[in-house]
Amino acid sequence: MSIVQIKNTSDNAMPVYATEHSAGMDLRADLLNPMTLAPLQRALVPTGLYIALPHGTEAQIRPRSGLAYKHGITVLNSPGTIDADYRGELMVLLVNLSSEPFEVKHGERIAQMVIAHYEAAQLQEVEELDATMRGAGGFGHTGVE
Repeated sequence: MSIVQIKNTSDNAMPVYATEHSAGMDLRADLLNPMTLAPLQRALVPTGLYIALPHGTEAQIRPRSGLAYKHGITVLNSPGTIDADYRGELMVLLVNLSSEPFEVKHGERIAQMVIAHYEAAQLQEVEELDATMRGAGGFGHTGVE
């Protein structure tokens, strides 16, 4: 388990895992006044949270399934990546994909944060790649059975 330092400048509770097997922690809006997202409008929503991630980890910001299903509200750059050297406020880029305005209220759960390990790769430039059965087929190339 990684130790992540977190600074909370909001009056919202700290993010926590809802259950023993939850992958993500809910992030809450830190707003002085409610924010209305018109249909197809996007906005950065502050959380009042600042984090220091260990080297080799990232925070992935993902949509909440309930907001997406019930209201058409999602994270536009999903998943958003917070790098280990970022020290600014965590902001969530929400978009309203519904045909109705949506009001974001202070303290509302707006996204999930998943802490994940990653491996930095060393790129090796080559003239040719090895051949595979699939080759260059993509975007549904393997078909539906």
